[in-house]
Amino acid sequence: MIRPLLLLALASGTAMAQVPPPAPEAVGPSRRFDPRDAFALSQASDVQISPDGRRIAYTRATGDIMTDGDRREVWLVDVATGRQTPLGVAGSSRPRWSPDGTRLAFTARADGQKPQVYVRWMETGTSAAITALPESPTDIAWSPDGRMIGFTMFVPGDGTRLGTPIAKPEGAKWAEPLKIIGQVHYRADGAGYLRPGYNHVFAVSADGGAARQLTFGAYDDGRSVAWSADSRHLLIAANRGKDPERDPLNSDIFAVDANSGALTQLTTRAGPDEEPVASPDGRLIAFVGFDDRLLGYQNHRLSVMNADGTGVRVLTAGLDRDVGDPQWSGDGRAVFVKYADHGVTKVARVDLSGHVTTVAEGLASGELDRPYSSGDYSVSRGGTIAATIGDAAHPGDVAVATRGGALKPLTMLNAQLFAGKTLAAVRPLAVTSSADRLPIDAWMVTPPDFDPARKYPLILEIHGGPFASYGPVWSTDDQLYAAAGYIVVYANPRGSTSYGEDFANRIHHDYPSKDYDDLMSVVDAAIAGGSVDPNALFVTGGSGGGLLTAWIVGKTDRFKAAVTQKPVINWTSEVLTTDGYTSMAKYWFGKMPWEDPEQYWRRSPLSLVGNVKTPTAVMVGEDDHRTPPSEAEQFYAALQIRAVPTVLIRVPSASHGGLADRPSQLVAENAAILAWFDRYRPRP
Repeated sequence: MIRPLLLLALASGTAMAQVPPPAPEAVGPSRRFDPRDAFALSQASDVQISPDGRRIAYTRATGDIMTDGDRREVWLVDVATGRQTPLGVAGSSRPRWSPDGTRLAFTARADGQKPQVYVRWMETGTSAAITALPESPTDIAWSPDGRMIGFTMFVPGDGTRLGTPIAKPEGAKWAEPLKIIGQVHYRADGAGYLRPGYNHVFAVSADGGAARQLTFGAYDDGRSVAWSADSRHLLIAANRGKDPERDPLNSDIFAVDANSGALTQLTTRAGPDEEPVASPDGRLIAFVGFDDRLLGYQNHRLSVMNADGTGVRVLTAGLDRDVGDPQWSGDGRAVFVKYADHGVTKVARVDLSGHVTTVAEGLASGELDRPYSSGDYSVSRGGTIAATIGDAAHPGDVAVATRGGALKPLTMLNAQLFAGKTLAAVRPLAVTSSADRLPIDAWMVTPPDFDPARKYPLILEIHGGPFASYGPVWSTDDQLYAAAGYIVVYANPRGSTSYGEDFANRIHHDYPSKDYDDLMSVVDAAIAGGSVDPNALFVTGGSGGGLLTAWIVGKTDRFKAAVTQKPVINWTSEVLTTDGYTSMAKYWFGKMPWEDPEQYWRRSPLSLVGNVKTPTAVMVGEDDHRTPPSEAEQFYAALQIRAVPTVLIRVPSASHGGLADRPSQLVAENAAILAWFDRYRPRP
């Protein structure tokens, strides 16, 4: 059972108080989106269209109030009729069609064991586990001849040993043994402290049998797995350089012999090469990556090369966007890719001359709490595109692309949940920054009963990253804020992705900086619209948005209250305690803290804490390994020392990326934020 949020009271030494999730309304169904609805949301992901384009397999996640999480299962959709049928295997996910479409591979957990690879024979409806693995498979891919399935799996190692422990007497109760860490990459957000070992590539017969390990050594192999057209090799991305753990971005493409496991390196540049996929005729391999220039943000570009690694050429040099998930057209004349543009996720067809044509847009699927740009897609042999589609009023559904590029929905997973409810509306907000007159994309969320003649309190909600983007897609948090009577504005200030490298790198080695001005201009534009009370402004955000929230209250007193969520407060401590410590300082600062301490201090919100007067709550997950709790606690302590009103909100068992994964915690966090704002909200 998930524990309720823990709040530290305002006065030093005061007892810790437990704050339970808010109780649902007692009388009748709500006409607005309410906290209980967060437990019932459904969303589609990992859409996989069959080779003949007639069926789509996807993973459906549906909220379960009794388990405080999602029930996941693979479902099938008939493209012609929209008829849906469940696979009938609870906990199934990662569906993958066999090349001839007669079988469907997927992963599932049975009897409390580790997830295994299963195959469903579509004609008979029979499913069977084809593996009995000691660890969970992390990717699966069919060989083109349909005889084998490749996958990656963690292989435990021995780790570092120091000394020889003495034998414990029978029946003795000793303390736990020492935990000795020697690996460079020893923690990961969402996983915690890592067991020693590495990910390697395996293959198993599609009819079942013993899985065979193909790669070995002190390397993590197979960031994605694909096959050569002749089924003789697996194509993987791996970092097998001289010092891979200290140079984590420098991956290359390798071909792995499916019989002997012999490795052939196909790319050698400095920088990441990822997601290799062979053309249908086997002549070419498409992949994404970039030449590493040590910038804070760099676009992945689509390239193709000959099957032996020669003749590399970039196809998307003229598209100033980050592309990923390459998939070949059935005729081998083009490669499809996914990218975000001005916050909207799209699919493009890139022919071998480099001509780019957008063929679908409006994709959505991913985090439900906040409106991050995201989405999934796949392409049939005949060119039919399946995708997850959504907008600000609809989490991800399954859709197919029409000839004109529009996505036609095949599912309406939340239709019953939303029936009879009035949701908050989301509309674009035109903003020109006071700094450099830079155009900034922003969106305004208005309450369900919005009356433009009234004045409403405003919440500025700031995205993290900082190299990420928001878009006009679903946000549970924003719907709940608006249902409570607030206007919400969110934006993509400089540093955001989906606007090109130059826009993102306006904060290169200068973050935070003028992104503050961008956000203040967003607030000014919202006020200028006439429906925002300029004396009732509030601000919050998570991760990079938490950093900017803490920065904002050190720069201005215009906000009545603030909540900084999972923030960076002190860059010197952050770059040495984050799970990504081998790359954060290298790319975002250029120097280490002991080489340039002034830069680190100048860019830290802690340097401005002496200016803070705004009541500011601080929230963090207790298992956050990206911006660890020590960051939040530094700010909380500094605010307490200065007698600035504050509380520290600790989210039990929550990681950085999973702060809002459990619905009970999501609604409790949202309620705590609203309660903090309401405490300082001006009353008529």
